[in-house]
Amino acid sequence: MYFHRLRDLREDMDMNQTRVAELLHISQTVYSRYERGYQTIPVEHLLILADFYGVSVDYILGRTNCKYLHK
Repeated sequence: MYFHRLRDLREDMDMNQTRVAELLHISQTVYSRYERGYQTIPVEHLLILADFYGVSVDYILGRTNCKYLHK
């Protein structure tokens, strides 16, 4: 599964793949595989990214178009 929203969210924050990979404690290559859908993203990484970007996991996964969490 291709996660275009991961790339969009990253670019919206003017971040490169290396910086996001550092946040997850993984290599840039592994993160790139996540964005392109060549490698499955562990739930732990999805949760970290959702918290970091302030969006729901469902948004990242394309299950909703509501970008921001309601508090």
